[in-house]
Amino acid sequence: MTFPVVGMVGGGQLARMTHEAGIPLGIRFKLLSDTPQDSAAQVVHDVVIGDYRDLETLRAFARGCDVMTFDHEHVPTEHLRALESDGIPVRPGPDALVHAQDKGAMRARLDAIGVPCPRHRIVSDPQDVAAFAAEGDGFPVVLKTVRGGYDGKGVWVVGSAEEAAEPFRAGVPVLAEEKVDFVRELAANVVRSPHGQAVAYPVVESQQVNGVCDTVIAPAPDLADELALKAEEMALTIAKEIGVVGHLAVELFQTRDGRLLVNELAMRPHNSGHWTQDGAITSQFANHVRAILDLPLGDPRPRAKWTVMVNVLGGDYPDMYSAYLHCMARDPQLKIHMYGKDVKPGRKVGHVNTYGDDLDDVLERARHAAGYLRGTITE
Repeated sequence: MTFPVVGMVGGGQLARMTHEAGIPLGIRFKLLSDTPQDSAAQVVHDVVIGDYRDLETLRAFARGCDVMTFDHEHVPTEHLRALESDGIPVRPGPDALVHAQDKGAMRARLDAIGVPCPRHRIVSDPQDVAAFAAEGDGFPVVLKTVRGGYDGKGVWVVGSAEEAAEPFRAGVPVLAEEKVDFVRELAANVVRSPHGQAVAYPVVESQQVNGVCDTVIAPAPDLADELALKAEEMALTIAKEIGVVGHLAVELFQTRDGRLLVNELAMRPHNSGHWTQDGAITSQFANHVRAILDLPLGDPRPRAKWTVMVNVLGGDYPDMYSAYLHCMARDPQLKIHMYGKDVKPGRKVGHVNTYGDDLDDVLERARHAAGYLRGTITE
């Protein structure tokens, strides 16, 4: 029997963990990576070093792949259309992926299908930003470059037209949005296959620090059943309407007046779904592999009452391995996932998962382990 070859564009930790999920199924991966030191390049056998922005590099890489997928959204949309024209299955395809690549396209499409979003429009200059603010409740407003931003990059909260000049220096369109008065951020993660089968994971609470995801709690505590169901339905509707194949993360604001507004979309495994590695019957990574190969999807239900994921960020203490002795002895149920990255301050280098029946206990265990690995907790 010949097992399929998955071509993965991008060598980060998402590619590394997706590859890991394919190993039990005998799925082979071919990786297009920027450098041999990238997270996934350290563990995938078949690695091509090249520039994902070059069409001929992508075409050469695609030879021998049965399907192509991605661990980031940055491959030029026109290159993906060219690959599809060559007969290469690209999942998610460019018609779907553009809504994660281009925030303007995303907002326009969500408006068209009736999905609630923050008030928004494309703005042309700082004076137009002031006009947008005046159309609503005034400053502050949020400005985003329509392409290229992540983990707080490419996003500004501005309090005046004078503060709004910087986003326009990038030379790309700028999206203005109202600054939402929200209670917390949520994420709805779903997976959809080419023939339309779809599954939804429990809605989670995602806690940010300085624009970077810090803690994810699954399921979101004290979330009313009707709101949880609404969030799942929104994510499934988006996946169907824009034709997503694979994993879709829908980041949401829960507003103080009880609404859900879509903040961002990601069409790949996502930080808000890392808890599924140890907390769900089938992880987001395993279901992404199943979806892009059009295999039946796995059960997304949680294994425990509560699962908590906390990101491990680099600090001033680079020797994280020596911390394993304390962390593992203190909590034998702790699951540590490291990415093989050099430790740099503020860089995501891994995450930990904990689970159990008592949320306070599960949170404390995860935060202690992440802090000890980083070196901010020493006992």
